[in-house]
Amino acid sequence: MAAAADIAPAAARWDADPVLTVEHLTMRFGGLVAVNDLSFNVGRGDITALIGPNGAGKTTVFNCVTGFYKPTEGRIVMRHGPGRQAEGVEMLTASGARYRTDGDRAVFLLERMADFEITKRAKVARTFQNIRLFGGMTVLENLLVAQHNPLMVASGFTLGGILGLPAYRRAQAESIHKAVAWLERVNLVDRADDPAGDLPYGAQRRLEIARAMCTDPQLLCLDEPAAGLNPRESAELNELLQSIRGTGTSVLLIEHDMGVVMEISDHIVVLDYGTKISDGDAAYVRSDPKVIAAYLGVDDEEIAEEPEVAALAAEALADAPLDLTAETRPGGLSAPREGRPDRLIDIDGIGPVNERKLHALGIYHFDQIAAWTPAEVRWVGTHLAFPGRIEREDWVGQARRMAGERGTGEAG
Repeated sequence: MAAAADIAPAAARWDADPVLTVEHLTMRFGGLVAVNDLSFNVGRGDITALIGPNGAGKTTVFNCVTGFYKPTEGRIVMRHGPGRQAEGVEMLTASGARYRTDGDRAVFLLERMADFEITKRAKVARTFQNIRLFGGMTVLENLLVAQHNPLMVASGFTLGGILGLPAYRRAQAESIHKAVAWLERVNLVDRADDPAGDLPYGAQRRLEIARAMCTDPQLLCLDEPAAGLNPRESAELNELLQSIRGTGTSVLLIEHDMGVVMEISDHIVVLDYGTKISDGDAAYVRSDPKVIAAYLGVDDEEIAEEPEVAALAAEALADAPLDLTAETRPGGLSAPREGRPDRLIDIDGIGPVNERKLHALGIYHFDQIAAWTPAEVRWVGTHLAFPGRIEREDWVGQARRMAGERGTGEAG
């Protein structure tokens, strides 16, 4: 295992085309060094995860990137437009200015900017560990609040809004259209008029992400977005983040759920006591003895002496899905019988998203799930990105009971 991690990752795209570069970042609180000489890149269009044990300094890094803290030392560069733009970055650093634009390209030194400027100009948005929605406002209003900057400009800073001038009405309609589009993407459009505080926890998490996306960020920073989510909600979060990456928005996230991290991350940076100990893709990081030692709270030498302990830690870190080719895919139908599929969502643990995925596999009826073999269960669990959950929730047993009840009902 050590030999695999001794080989550095090949030259990566996050180094060739970074949207964000953190260079020699240090943050001290009196005599406490929370972050120590940290450097890493966030690739354009990538999902980058910042992981590490509790107290590693992850949220402090986020607070420095988003302007809540001013770092003691270091440079934080945000780029609009492709490439490293090295000349522009050096010119900006020497000038003492906060940002520099050149046509459709721009560079920003975030450590010099106020937090509101980082959101407005540099297009960096974030969420927090603790949900910070406006609970008394409706779901739709929360997304409109995120668009207050263009609305205020269109209103002429209030007068146009009071008089209902055409420019303001157009901007308002565009804001509502964008908000509804994001509500549809996070499956909350049917709750648009409900108070945000009435939503269940997982839905509030999705709403907070949608609100951040309404600011049109080029970099979205998510602080433990999967915290408190059940397995189904975590799977839905994975789909949402991958769809956000598909829009061209880069994602930087802090997360303790290794199932989420290892499945969706293009790039993982590992911190321990404020220092970077590993930096690479999922395969590289999960096999790095330094990472395993940090999560176990032991030294590298102990990992080398206790390979069976290292294997357990590596398994926990990876939460790796099984090789699909090693298991058996269940047979499926080309269409539901008589054009009427069973309500698979009646099985506890299957929601609308996974029902659609099962339909894509040709699984429409309870008796199909009831007939799954253990190997087929493992294949489906891996395909749905939560191995082991089907067994824990006993989908097969539930399906057998429902198939039997249905058969009894039809016979009567």
